[in-house]
Parts: sequence; structure tokens; C-alpha cells
Amino acid sequence: MEGCKLCPRNCGADRKTKAGVCTALDKLKIARAALHLWEEPPISGTRGSGTVFFSGCPLGCVFCQNREISRGGVGKEITSARLAEIFAELEKQGAHNINLVTPTHYTPQILQALDIYRPNIPIVVNTGGYEKTETIKQWQNYADIWMPDLKCVSADIGRKYFAAPDYFDVAIKAIAEMHAQQPKLEYNPDGTLKNGLIVRHLVLPGHRDDSIRVIDALNELLPRGSWLLSLMSQFTPIDNCKSYPEINRRVTTFEYNSVARYALSLGIEGFMQERSSAKEEYTPPFDLTGV
Repeated sequence: MEGCKLCPRNCGADRKTKAGVCTALDKLKIARAALHLWEEPPISGTRGSGTVFFSGCPLGCVFCQNREISRGGVGKEITSARLAEIFAELEKQGAHNINLVTPTHYTPQILQALDIYRPNIPIVVNTGGYEKTETIKQWQNYADIWMPDLKCVSADIGRKYFAAPDYFDVAIKAIAEMHAQQPKLEYNPDGTLKNGLIVRHLVLPGHRDDSIRVIDALNELLPRGSWLLSLMSQFTPIDNCKSYPEINRRVTTFEYNSVARYALSLGIEGFMQERSSAKEEYTPPFDLTGV
């Protein structure tokens, strides 16, 4: 029997008995499910995004702020039926949407939960961008808002920091498929997003030139006004970054502002962050709240 091929790693693991490259078995495992106010304005709104943090990750960035769940195994196993209940609980708490953080490796189980209970609020699929178009197609009619990263263009960056030299080639095709599913921005009366695509990019220390290439690639791929850019300055070095001295610091004002000015010069719509955004509060406690 063919093993897991949900993500571009194609590791083939039989996740009933052995974890995949994502570090996950086939049972849903989540670390937190709660209202979150630190997303982009049309996602967080005034009441918060109903954010579900899944354990494990196909990508495994060396600078991951969520490393305790992406690689550390923190979380609790639940059933698809319980996940459906969590969706209903977050909706009842007033969430503007259900925000699925790093869900790729649990795609079948999450879709099963959505078949049990489909909330009357948008479903946000929040990913690292390293996705197979075949898996993205499974989300057709489930994903209302796509929110991927586009981390880099350079194969060297992909190789060094996420062991994925093909990152850009894979991610740009994935984003094209996401945009095909949600080709225009639609808003609710309260200003929160109902449908659409938000692409996130985190400016890395010492790599602003690659960030410019990311902006160019998105500008070439996606029609103006049909998507939003979220340009992030919140890079915060973790202990693991000591092995990568070139990124073992925060982004400078010059680095971030030069990229932001370039995006603005192209007329790209979206969101910019203050450099003060590099705070621990952007990483919530993975204490099984709401699980």
C-alpha cells in the first residue's frame, strides 16, 4: 500500500505506524484552539480568528517560532468528530473564521471534520506554501481563504533553511492553484475577509534582495487587486539560529523598509508590520487551550 504523499516531500511513510517527515502520525494532533487577535486585520477583525494549531509540519524551517509543535511533538491527539466540535465552539465564541494553521499533513481528517460540521464562517487554510497542487485541489469547496507563505525564490535559501531547494518552484505553482480557487477578494459587512488569497512573506535578515524577487514573482503571477500581500518584519532568532550566524539577528529597519517601499511602488495592496512586531506575543502558548 502506498504511503503518505500529501506534501511535496513524498516520504511514503505508513503513518499508521511511523511518523512522516512532518513528524506526524495519521491521528489528528493539535496544540491550541482559541481566538487569536494577532493575524492580519481582515482575519482577526475585532473578535479574533478561531485559530487551530496543528502539530507537525512538512517544511521544518530552522527559524520556526512554533518549533515546539512543528518539530517538538507538543499537542494532544483528537478525533475528527472532536475537531468538528472545536469548530462549533470557536464559532460560538464569536470567531470571525476558522483558521487552520499548518493543516496539510492532516488534510483527510480535517475534511472529514468539516463534513461533520461546516461552520457558518469562513475557513482559512494557513500554510507554509510548500504544497502539492493535488492536495490543494482536495480543499476545493472547503477553503474560503487561502493564506500561504512565499518564503523565498532562491534555491540556496530553500536548501539551507528548510531542506527544500525546490521550495519556490513548488510554492509558486501552489499559490497559482489557490488563486484559481479564490480568484477575487470578497469582504463581509464588518470588513473581515469572506473569500480570497493573502500571501505572507517574512523578510529574512541579510536576504532583502531575495525578498524583492519574491515580490516580483507574485506581481507577475497574480492580477493586481485580486490578492493581498502581508509583508512581515517579525523575524525573531531562536536558539537554533546560532548555527546560522547570518540570520542570528533581527531584521533591520533598512532591510524591511526597502522591501516594503518596493512593494508599494508596484501598487501591491496589503499589510506592513512595524519592526516592533518581533515579539513573543505573536507566538501563543501551546498549552492545549480549547483542545
